[in-house]
Amino acid sequence: MSAVPVQGAQVVSRVAALLRIVGRKPEGSGLAELVRESGLTRPTVHRLLSSLAAEGLLDQDPASGHWVLGPEILLLGSVASARFPLEDIARPSLRRLAEETGESAFFSVRRGAETVCLLREEGSFPVRSFVLHEGVRFPLGVASAGTAIMAFLPPEEQEEILSDWEAHAGSFAAGHTEARVRANLELTRSTGYSVNPGLVLEGSWGMGAAVFDRRGRPAWALSLTGIEPRFRGDRGEQLGRLLLDEAHRISLQLQGA
Repeated sequence: MSAVPVQGAQVVSRVAALLRIVGRKPEGSGLAELVRESGLTRPTVHRLLSSLAAEGLLDQDPASGHWVLGPEILLLGSVASARFPLEDIARPSLRRLAEETGESAFFSVRRGAETVCLLREEGSFPVRSFVLHEGVRFPLGVASAGTAIMAFLPPEEQEEILSDWEAHAGSFAAGHTEARVRANLELTRSTGYSVNPGLVLEGSWGMGAAVFDRRGRPAWALSLTGIEPRFRGDRGEQLGRLLLDEAHRISLQLQGA
């Protein structure tokens, strides 16, 4: 919950936070998790969830009891997608990356101090990593997409995030220490692409490349994930070049869209 709430709009801020938490995973979230993650009291969370369900924005799965996104979210998303033609622009690059590498390819967007995975294309290699999926969020600087984006932000923005790194990274801070993140950011600026060597999940590697908007700011990222042996040595460099080529292609399309 990185956004600063508007004064007098506490309920809106709380509702938005709950929707984001539920939307992190396809299987949704249980009540206890929502209470813990939101920092709200159990009665407040239950009241808000019931109101959202009545409006069709959330559903409760009868089997698991988890709260999941409802049909109204799908309708709203369908209308909003017309303003953001990212599917048409990014999907061809994801398919090329998945077909050429055999790894799973992803397209993520920056939202404040987080990245959110928007699109996924499965690779053909039979052993896959399931760290990423549509809707999952990571703090900037965590995972390959967040590292690729953060590395090309203005230095003052990077330092603002790093100044309170442990609070920003949350549960990921143990694997992503400030010193390690700084080193990853520097290496990313040097090579152009990021590498996450199993810091989110042991044995699951990721690589990412930033996609830039019309102002030249990193607003999105392409990434690949897979098992460690397929991301080392010469093949890692090859994957990095492919990511950079496709990220450049999408940047040009978005800047001209």
